[in-house]
Amino acid sequence: MAMRDRATSALARQLGHPRGPLGRLVGRILNRRNAPAVQAAVDALEVRPGAVLADLGFGGGVGLALLLRRLDGVDRSSGSVQGVDVSETMLAAASRRFRSAVASGRLRLHLAPVQALPMADASVDAAITLNTIYFVPDLQAAFREVHRVLRPGGRLVVGLGDPQAMARMAVTRDGFLIRPLDDVVAALGSAGLGVTERRRVGSGEDAVHLLVAARDQAGTG
Repeated sequence: MAMRDRATSALARQLGHPRGPLGRLVGRILNRRNAPAVQAAVDALEVRPGAVLADLGFGGGVGLALLLRRLDGVDRSSGSVQGVDVSETMLAAASRRFRSAVASGRLRLHLAPVQALPMADASVDAAITLNTIYFVPDLQAAFREVHRVLRPGGRLVVGLGDPQAMARMAVTRDGFLIRPLDDVVAALGSAGLGVTERRRVGSGEDAVHLLVAARDQAGTG
């Protein structure tokens, strides 16, 4: 394997599961790059006093910061944020960065995949997940798990890059699952998460698609 190919493969692995010093660097870069899309995802949530919000696959932590700020803008005395990620490196970095919010109980961090969320049934009001579904083999199973933890009527915002543009990137050829938007919408619907709105952040090949979905009113399970 040529040096360039090895570097591309290493970057792909870090994007899917950041590890060590390079993983921390990747997290900081993604924070800067993804901030506008994450802000738009947070803006798409309906947040009320006492809400429980979640960032599923929080990576570098920009979404945690924005969710905490959104809660503070509604009611500083109630509500909380749940952060879930598969990377021990990202979990450790977030624990340091948000130590005050963790100590106060305002933020809870979990090491877990989206397919096995460590939250109770119907315990979350709204959630975001950006640039995570490329690394989830069974998308319907993951969305069913999100359905389980969302309260009836709760919102999920899924963010993903333009599939056609991403398919042309060298880095996505190693470990990325690039799905058409309609397939993602169908997987959400099969899990009881109906897409109510599609938004687009940015333009051209850097555009990010946001799928705003609502949990059905059926019972948990």
